[in-house]
Amino acid sequence: MDRVAKRERGGTGRMGTIGELGEFGLIGRLTRGLPRGADVRLGPGDDAAVVAAPDGRVVATTDLLVEGRHFRRDWSGPYDIGRKAAAQNLADVVAMGARPTALLVGFAAPPSTDADWAVRLYDGLADECRRAGASVAGGDVVGAPGITLAVTALGDLGGGRPLTRSGARPGDVVAVRGRLGYASAGWALLAEGRDGPPELLDAHRRPEPPYEAGAEAREAGATALLDVSDGLVQDLGHIAAASGVRIDVDSATLVVPEVLGPDGLRHVLTGGEDHGFAGTFPPDSPPPPSWTVIGSVREGDGVRVDGRVPDATGWDHFRG
Repeated sequence: MDRVAKRERGGTGRMGTIGELGEFGLIGRLTRGLPRGADVRLGPGDDAAVVAAPDGRVVATTDLLVEGRHFRRDWSGPYDIGRKAAAQNLADVVAMGARPTALLVGFAAPPSTDADWAVRLYDGLADECRRAGASVAGGDVVGAPGITLAVTALGDLGGGRPLTRSGARPGDVVAVRGRLGYASAGWALLAEGRDGPPELLDAHRRPEPPYEAGAEAREAGATALLDVSDGLVQDLGHIAAASGVRIDVDSATLVVPEVLGPDGLRHVLTGGEDHGFAGTFPPDSPPPPSWTVIGSVREGDGVRVDGRVPDATGWDHFRG
C-alpha cells in the first residue's frame, strides 16, 4: 500500500486525544514526516520558519476554515479536510502566476479531539503540498471550542510579473481551466443526504486544482487571472470590476457534464470550491489547448451571461 493510501485509511495507530498528548507532544507528532522542499531552509522547531524567496518578492495569501461553515466532520474525513485546506490556499498562489513554496498552518481544536484525527488532517495537508511542489513550513496549535484552520500560503514569481485581476482589456478572450460545478453539485447532494454520484461527493470533499494553470496562463500572455472559489460569475465580476470592463459569457461554450444533473449549468455558473481558474487573454495570444474559451471582454461593466445579467452569482460568506 502506498504512502497516500495509508494516510487516507488512517494508518497511524491510536494515540488518545490531543489534550492527552499536550501541546508539544502534538506539535512533535504533527510535524513528523512533513514534506520539506528546497524552498524551506528552516522548518518547524524554531520561533519562525525560513523560506527562500529567489525572486526577491513573496506572494502570500491566507484562508480560514471553520468547522460547520467550511467543512463538516460528518461529511468529510480529516485527510480530505486537510487536502481541501491546502488546495484552496495553494490555488490562490497559482492564480497570481506564482509557484507555491510553503504553507503555515494554524490549528485550533478542542482538547478532546482524537489525536489520530489531527494527524490524518496534517497528512492531507502534506500530501496536497506534495501535489503542488510545496512544503508545510510551520504554524501553531491552540485549544478552542471548535475546530478552525488558518492557512497561509507563500509563493515565488520566478522573476515574472504577478497576474492580477486588473489587466483585462476590451477585445480579450475569457477562458477557464479545471473543473467547474462539481463541488457545488456534491455539496447539494450531501445536504440532501444522498450518497452519490461519488465523483461529485469527492469533488466537494477534496478539490483538484490544476496547479500548472498559473504557469500556462503566464506563458500564454494572460492579462488577468483568478481562482474560481466563489462561483464563476461572481469571480469574473471581480476581474470586470478591477479592470473596468464588461465580461460576456456564452453559456453554450461551457462544459456542463451530464453527471451534474438538471441544475448543471447553475452549478457551473455559480458554484465555487472546485478551484479551477478563469483568465483573460489577448486576441492575438490565445490560451493553451487545455483551456476552454467561454466569452469575451468588452467595454462596459459587470458580467453578462448570454447578454443578460444573471439572477445568481455565487457565494458570499456574510450573506450565505
